Amino acid sequence: MKIGIDKIGFYAPHLYVDMNKLAVARDVEPAKFTIGIGQEKMAIAPITQDAVTLAANAAFGILDASDKEKIDYVIFGTESGVDNSKSAAVYVHGLLGLNPHARCVEVKQACYGATAAIQMAKGHIALNPESKVLVLGSDIARYGLHTGGESTQGAGAVALLISADPKIMVLEDQNSLYTDDIMDFWRPIYSDKAYVDGKFSNEQYILFFNKVWEDYKEKTGFGLKDFEAICYHLPYTKMGLKALRTVLDQGTEEDKDRLLANYEFSKTYNKNIGNIYTGSLYLSLLSLLDLKEDLEAGSRIGLYSYGSGAVGEFFSGILEANYREHLYVNQHTELFESRREVSVEEYEVIFSETLPTDGTNVELEIDHDPAVICLAGVNGHSRQYINKLR
Repeated sequence: MKIGIDKIGFYAPHLYVDMNKLAVARDVEPAKFTIGIGQEKMAIAPITQDAVTLAANAAFGILDASDKEKIDYVIFGTESGVDNSKSAAVYVHGLLGLNPHARCVEVKQACYGATAAIQMAKGHIALNPESKVLVLGSDIARYGLHTGGESTQGAGAVALLISADPKIMVLEDQNSLYTDDIMDFWRPIYSDKAYVDGKFSNEQYILFFNKVWEDYKEKTGFGLKDFEAICYHLPYTKMGLKALRTVLDQGTEEDKDRLLANYEFSKTYNKNIGNIYTGSLYLSLLSLLDLKEDLEAGSRIGLYSYGSGAVGEFFSGILEANYREHLYVNQHTELFESRREVSVEEYEVIFSETLPTDGTNVELEIDHDPAVICLAGVNGHSRQYINKLR
């Protein structure tokens, strides 16, 4: 049975800050942000958007009535959860009006969560071929103003519909995994901002990539020549390039040129959104599919997922015939074109707006947020979500 990605879409907030201007405000040479880490714009989530609304908006853009009826499993990968008990998936299920006879759960392992969700989805569909599974990767990356990690923040979500006989990509069965208990990045339960040992995390990202890549090659017999492109989890776009460069000498000059050229396509969305944690790898994949118009059906795409703490996985997919007919390129182009730049001063104000933590009720102004689905406030310790079209 062929199982894989039937639909894929993303959503990001309507606000962003220019990384050149942020660098100037932080007394940093702009090239350190735009070239050194490879970021140009950073999406900013207003207080009316959280991990739930970002994911719901991403899914809203791709699901039709038939999908909503057939989806019987929603798996939400995030490290920006809004409740320690109720899963973010249940909120999205309600906001989208999905089939009530469904299982809804939230999974967590740093930026690896959506990949774990996809593997869970494949198992479910193998047992229930008529089912569809909605996989969500949604996060808001927060390190704090004037911190070392500030330039690698971002916000957004990717939604993937996983099914049998998928229209876009068949996910191959071979994969390679590696886990080690390390402290390269973490966010204690009491903190709304992450902590990171940046140099160590970069080293581990590359180390894990090399371990899973070598194991994958041994299991499958594949090499660089068998891949049209390799997509990476991108906390910042230079990170994936650093990992790719460590294996390029294993191929020919033609392999090197092809993989480097296609990496440029795969990083474009990410460099204009920033880090979205669990959705980052799949935003990279989506960028490649949307922007590289001559990718041929039958092409094998490699996928490297890394979640700090840490879990790494390498797996692959094969593009289906006529896959481009099932992409949402125009929708994604419109999303980027409709965004509004804010000044660094405005960004700092927006970043500093937070919900009360003492149980105080609050009503939020959602008219300024163009998203269909918004957070409208908190009442009785309960977040109040609004789907403007329902």
